[in-house]
Amino acid sequence: MKVIISGDHAGMTLRNEVKSLLDEMNIEYEDVGCSCETSVDYPDYALPAAERVANGEFDRGILICGTGIGMSISANKVKGIRCALVHDVYSAKATRQHNDSNILAMGERVIGPALAREIAKTWLETEFEGGRHERRVGKISAYELGQ
Repeated sequence: MKVIISGDHAGMTLRNEVKSLLDEMNIEYEDVGCSCETSVDYPDYALPAAERVANGEFDRGILICGTGIGMSISANKVKGIRCALVHDVYSAKATRQHNDSNILAMGERVIGPALAREIAKTWLETEFEGGRHERRVGKISAYELGQ
């Protein structure tokens, strides 16, 4: 698995925690987030990362900002992206099993580092169940294609 990780100025601490987790899990990743604490615009970091997941360069992405909301809204504008904003472990598992989410968004101002690590680990380790869920995800993809 190859993961792209990004974030704005408000997500730097959690991003570093998630990078440590990825190192521990021996998951290859590239960090394309900002490296400053000066205010930046989250779409400038979410959209390029989402495009790289959508074009197949990365299997999954993780986006972090203050709330995760701006990053998730931005990422979901990219065709082929199913970005889930998650702040609990149950939703992290469900969004992989049922929605085949390919990007995880979290908010540093919403959750702490230990929970963020647990969410990311669960999300990374959970597989898509397919079956009836595949039909539903297929409907989303068809809509994106105008079918």
